[in-house]
Amino acid sequence: MSTAPHSNSWQQLLDMAGPPDPSMALASAGSGGGDLLHTAKPWNDAAGAAHTLRTDTATAKSALTMAHAGLGAGTAGLQSATTLTTVLTSWEDRLTAVHDECGSLEPKLREVARTMGSTDHGVKSSITGYAAPAPADAKDR
Repeated sequence: MSTAPHSNSWQQLLDMAGPPDPSMALASAGSGGGDLLHTAKPWNDAAGAAHTLRTDTATAKSALTMAHAGLGAGTAGLQSATTLTTVLTSWEDRLTAVHDECGSLEPKLREVARTMGSTDHGVKSSITGYAAPAPADAKDR
């Protein structure tokens, strides 16, 4: 019965390759090696920030629009009123663009968190047998 964790042909190749080069480790794995783990928190935090920004831009646009209500009354012909209306329209367009972009981003960021989590689980499940192979029986099978 073999005590080597690999078949003889694999063990020979590993012996020829020599010890692993520490400089070839993943930076995220740290100096002691270990597992590369995914966490949904940064993705969900980013989605939460997008949601908050979307809400805040809608509130700001509404407040800005209300603050300029009635601007045209009694200011017809004044250049400053025309300029102020142009600036208002520009800001409304910008806030609408940010609002729409954040509305588009939030579900995408949440989907990344879900997808990566299920991918991590699937990969772990698929390699479990390789990481800890079943012990050989008495006939070395």
